[in-house]
Amino acid sequence: MRLPRWPGAGSPRAGAGSRRPPYSLFGEILDWMLAPLLFLWPISIIATHHVAQGIADKPYDRALEANVAAIARLIQVDAGGRVTVNFPAPARALLRADEEDAIYYQVIGPRGEVVVGDAELPLPPPEPEAADDAPERPLRFDDVEIAGEEVRVARRRFLLPDQAGEAIVQVAETRNKREALASRIVTGVLLPQFLVIPATVVLVWLGLTRGIAPLSRLQGLIRRRRPADLSPIEPMSVPEEVRPLIVAFNDMMARLDENLQAQQRFVADAAHQMRTPLAGLKMQTELALSESDPQVLHESLGRIHLGAQRAAHLINQLLALARAEASSHGPSGLERIDLELLAREVATEFVPRAMAKQIDLGVETTGWPLAVDGIPILLREMLKNLIDNAIKYTPQGGKVTVFTAYDAERPRVAVLGVQDDGIGIPPEDHARVFERFYRVLGSGVEGSGLGLPIVREIADLHAATIRLESGPERRGTRFVIEFPRAGEPVMAPPTAFE
Repeated sequence: MRLPRWPGAGSPRAGAGSRRPPYSLFGEILDWMLAPLLFLWPISIIATHHVAQGIADKPYDRALEANVAAIARLIQVDAGGRVTVNFPAPARALLRADEEDAIYYQVIGPRGEVVVGDAELPLPPPEPEAADDAPERPLRFDDVEIAGEEVRVARRRFLLPDQAGEAIVQVAETRNKREALASRIVTGVLLPQFLVIPATVVLVWLGLTRGIAPLSRLQGLIRRRRPADLSPIEPMSVPEEVRPLIVAFNDMMARLDENLQAQQRFVADAAHQMRTPLAGLKMQTELALSESDPQVLHESLGRIHLGAQRAAHLINQLLALARAEASSHGPSGLERIDLELLAREVATEFVPRAMAKQIDLGVETTGWPLAVDGIPILLREMLKNLIDNAIKYTPQGGKVTVFTAYDAERPRVAVLGVQDDGIGIPPEDHARVFERFYRVLGSGVEGSGLGLPIVREIADLHAATIRLESGPERRGTRFVIEFPRAGEPVMAPPTAFE
């Protein structure tokens, strides 16, 4: 026996998932539509109030500017260079005649002294020097506090005649009228929003209710279906946004229908294939019961035992085929598997049978791990079927080799195969041997015709390709299966089977 030992094993891949709690699509859409609205509403109130303050300041700022200009015209410089303000009492009374706001004014001389006006009005901050030929400086506005109350101040610097220096005129008023006007503007803008926003919520609710109505109709259509109705739903009959979901649903129904058909085929195949061995067992049992000769009875029991073995083998083959078909639309239990180790372990199980038939059973490997992702029980079943066929169809004294290999030009491919020097398969039958219950005529070997179909189903499940080749001089058979290699390829010395 050519069974060199090589340690190595694949490691299982485990995955964990988490279930998302149920949620309402209607509620989520409603939240995403209304949440920005409710978030932006306070921002719009703040922005509206700011804009309203600017609007309210403009007319009253112009009034302050006019008062500054009026007071500036009353400034005089006497012969001694002293600054005076000819501010008659009626003009002063008219300046103070405001029922809502307190009015302050101040005239400051060239040396920073207060010529006339309210001492509580703070002195202006220093300003950059201006050109000497400029008769007056730009008008400036500031917001200050007097006695804890915010006031709006307008001031301007004026050049005095005869190069007497500069005078500063300040006029200020409290913000009562401005705040009142700003409040009226904000109220006029926001009051309609208190009516518009609830109406918007109601309209959005009604719009969403009408928008998801096709989903409710689709739900009713699916609920009214009979359990056996797996026909597809017409994608053009649903909204465009739901169409990908319906296409995926139709694909799932098609796979389910195919799975159910596979189950029906399995039941039909099992019933058809089990009828003959069970009938044979029944006949052999009846003959054994009618025999009184111990020798004949012993021979009958031997035939019954052989028939039971064949029936058990057939049942195992059918179950393996059903398991492969059931996994073909969603493989589970994938593990990282080393084809090198798999080939040695499975070949070892067939050593007693090969020795009984005097067949040289050997394993040829690369000596390096060849990792693939697969379902261990199915891959073992696939290799068992190939080795079983090879031993079964190889005459006494023949040779069977289980091999692994890789292609240096295709490092992402791992190769597993079985080669024998048995009776071989004619080239015209290469394609048909993978059909269920098909058996090559003239082989003289009993079988179920399910081994190679099982191999093809499992290979397809693992995205592998299987290739059948004839041996030298059309003697013997060579099955080569190419798997997608998992992990980072480890290159090994080339083998004779590349």
